[in-house]
Amino acid sequence: MTEAPSVRGAEVGRRIGVGLMYGLWKPRVLGAWKVPASGPAILAVNHAHNIDGPMVMGVAPRPTHFLIKKEAFIGPLDPFLLSIGQLKVDRSVADRTAITQALGVLDNGGVLGIFPEGSRGEGDFASLRAGLAYFAVRSGAPIVPVAVLGSSEKSSRLTKGLPPLRSRVDVVFGDPFEAGDGSGRRTRKALDEATLRIQKQLTAHLENARRLTGRPENAGRPIGH
Repeated sequence: MTEAPSVRGAEVGRRIGVGLMYGLWKPRVLGAWKVPASGPAILAVNHAHNIDGPMVMGVAPRPTHFLIKKEAFIGPLDPFLLSIGQLKVDRSVADRTAITQALGVLDNGGVLGIFPEGSRGEGDFASLRAGLAYFAVRSGAPIVPVAVLGSSEKSSRLTKGLPPLRSRVDVVFGDPFEAGDGSGRRTRKALDEATLRIQKQLTAHLENARRLTGRPENAGRPIGH
């Protein structure tokens, strides 16, 4: 039997994230109170930069277990990420271990973090994978959209690929919503319909987050685009 990742480990990860993110940058967090105080929840985060995951881990009000591509688990990062409750996923196959662990997080009333675009890209939710819909419909957990803005507008002169140190990064949490249609169906058609509903909600949240923060239209795009 596959064990769900450690909640205690994820809390340690959250505390490390708080120290690092607030120490290196200036996070401005909006709407964190919208994350359900208890029970299962899925944070759906746009992904334009490598710091997006650690940033959300650090500013989220609850410990979060992120599904992270296995390529990130290299060298000492492998045992470290596992020890802080993060989930290693092989994106080239239907990774049953990762799926079971992710569902275990939700079954235990925890918070699962997902980059629904699958990999780092424009950060605009334009291309969603079906994984988010599956976890949401299968578990019944509400999805909380999260927009990270400012992580990729310009790079640091000291560390290429990172935002300038002490620059402001906005993290905007949206209203939780249900992905399913209430029927509990998990057919391919039901998941496709749920994915479309999710994409509409996430895109609307990103547009609203840009308005709230005064960020330009390309605020979620990778450096150099």
